[in-house]
Amino acid sequence: MASVTDVRDSGDLWRLTMEHSPVGMALLSTEGVFLTANRALCEMLGHDAEALATLSFHAVTHPDDLELVVKSVRGMLIGEVGSFRMVKRCLRADGSAVLGDVSVALLRDDEGRPLHIIAQVVDLSGRHALEQRLDAAEEEIEAAHVRAEAVFEAVDAGLLLFDAVGNTVALNRRQREIMAMAYPDGHGGTAGQPGFVFTADQSRLLEPEELPSTRAAAGEPFEDAVVWIGAEPRHRRALSVTARPVRDRTGATVGSAVACTDITDLVRATQVKESFVAAVSHELRTPLTAALAYLELVEDSPGLSDDIRLQLGAVRRNSRRLAMLVNDLIYAARATTGTPAVDRYRIDLAALVREALSAAEVDAAGKDVRLVGRMAEEMPVIGDGMQLRHAIDNLIAHAVGSAGDEVRVDATLTDRGRHVVLSVVDDGDGVADRDGAALFGSGLFVEQDTERERLPTAGRGLRIARSIIEAHGGEIHVESNLGVGTAVRVQLPC
Repeated sequence: MASVTDVRDSGDLWRLTMEHSPVGMALLSTEGVFLTANRALCEMLGHDAEALATLSFHAVTHPDDLELVVKSVRGMLIGEVGSFRMVKRCLRADGSAVLGDVSVALLRDDEGRPLHIIAQVVDLSGRHALEQRLDAAEEEIEAAHVRAEAVFEAVDAGLLLFDAVGNTVALNRRQREIMAMAYPDGHGGTAGQPGFVFTADQSRLLEPEELPSTRAAAGEPFEDAVVWIGAEPRHRRALSVTARPVRDRTGATVGSAVACTDITDLVRATQVKESFVAAVSHELRTPLTAALAYLELVEDSPGLSDDIRLQLGAVRRNSRRLAMLVNDLIYAARATTGTPAVDRYRIDLAALVREALSAAEVDAAGKDVRLVGRMAEEMPVIGDGMQLRHAIDNLIAHAVGSAGDEVRVDATLTDRGRHVVLSVVDDGDGVADRDGAALFGSGLFVEQDTERERLPTAGRGLRIARSIIEAHGGEIHVESNLGVGTAVRVQLPC
């Protein structure tokens, strides 16, 4: 073992070690006064070497830690311990505190008398700050987990999470209720298990590969897939199922999330509405059509006085107006339930326009409006004749209601016969909205504003016409100029 003399003789090595050590090091007297300190400790405490040499360890120890430090040094000096180690707060020159891991040892002479105190201090501030940030992050993660768990269980939709191989990782209370209906004998927790899960029309059970769980576990994203669950037809529930893959930070699929929403009440309400619309379509439209036909026959009867003919004309105009309103109502009701499918077949658009002009003559005559039509003898297109006639009726009715003296209806072929352009132009007052966007409104049932209530089909009629034209892959544009009139142009593919 090296003697104290050997250690003192190696002073140069000691100074070199202290100077380049990243750890704060100091040599203190037995009274605790700094004799020398390395650069790392000076930087840690914010003192230069000369200033630090005037201080004792009391001056650089936080008051709350001083008693423990003094007690430990005293025990070392009387021989109770040879060294000690503790974590304490060290005071910097600016009064701030730095947390340090302090190791203290006592150097004795050959007779065993205390000679010097050697101290090493490792700055723990960075690690302590990191630990505090980690603790705060853990608390935030835990709080977020608690909030997410509360939402997960409280939401009325069924929520289900699969891992990468289709095993159930988590499901909420609502999903457990759904699973109990679809799998009354229990579920093994794996995607693709057959149960009482039926197609949207309830005609058959879904095959395992068709099940939403199978598709989701395979990583397929989808939304609003409708299925029915439950063994008893009277108690079955309709579900709208949506799935999304779950990916990690690298983009790899690690599972899938599934949401199931009970839409039974909505589906049944839609079915009732469709039944009502079908009944209205038959019970209202059929007698109105018959009444209009008989009115035309009566008007053609000989020997009627001018007053009678005038009154019959008013009856026919109002009956036709009522028929158009019924048609609008039926179409709008079907559109809101997603049922107004286009039944496409070859039709003659020119014939439809001529029929619409002929039907509008009564209204036009009652308003002293002249109807002018110009079109080819035949203009074949592929579309739904009833719906397109409905749209043309509404466009002409809007123009007649807005016109001053004349409504012009032109139909021409463009793009070498690939499109038909139908224009309906009136010479009425027009509106300040040049592109006519306000005339369309925002929905099929939006109320007319007071400025246009005087127009018999403004707003609703144009909205329905646009809906029909767009369903046929066409386009409709309106240009209106205040004091000049309004032009509606429709382009349909042939």
